[in-house]
Amino acid sequence: MTDAVLGFDTSAAHCAAALVSGGRILACRIETMDKGQAERLMPMLEEVLAETGLDWRDLAAIGVGTGPGNFTGVRISVAASRGLALSLGIPAIGVTTFEALSLGLSTSAVALVDARRGSVWLAADDLPPGQAVLNALPDGLHGRAFVGHGADAAAAALGGTAVAPIYPLPAAIALIAAARRGTAQPRPAPLYLRAADAAPPSDPPPVILP
Repeated sequence: MTDAVLGFDTSAAHCAAALVSGGRILACRIETMDKGQAERLMPMLEEVLAETGLDWRDLAAIGVGTGPGNFTGVRISVAASRGLALSLGIPAIGVTTFEALSLGLSTSAVALVDARRGSVWLAADDLPPGQAVLNALPDGLHGRAFVGHGADAAAAALGGTAVAPIYPLPAAIALIAAARRGTAQPRPAPLYLRAADAAPPSDPPPVILP
């Protein structure tokens, strides 16, 4: 058993995976895709392992992105992480996109995640996760540092600064999971800040005649 940790994420229009060990990024892949993450994820994980010469049994933990993000995409990764953890006998550790974006920054920043429809999800050390319109962010964020989706626009509008993430998303997820390994962690669960876009039909069900 090594200290290798495999991290992955499908919370947005991508399929992303990375492998870290000893604080080093051994492999990292991010592929843009609007759909098909469920079919692509496991082959990508196999490829990342093969690239480093490691096997599933060499893993010490799984890190998984829990969102916020695409409702179905988050569920794909979380379900995969739970299944892998169970089959391999190793922990699966959930990491939010907010945490991944902020990893390694020298200053406290408001992390922004695309919520579509001109909105963002946002969070910081002193700010619980929430949702706001990107071009009408709360005045209380004036002068802050921003990282993530729309950081430049937010900084310009509120007299703040835009900073870039230090690590690629899946690598940050894996590094955070590695740091949490050995501590009690809850099972990964999706971070939903908005109800799913799909909803059951409002029409009454058809009457089935005898």
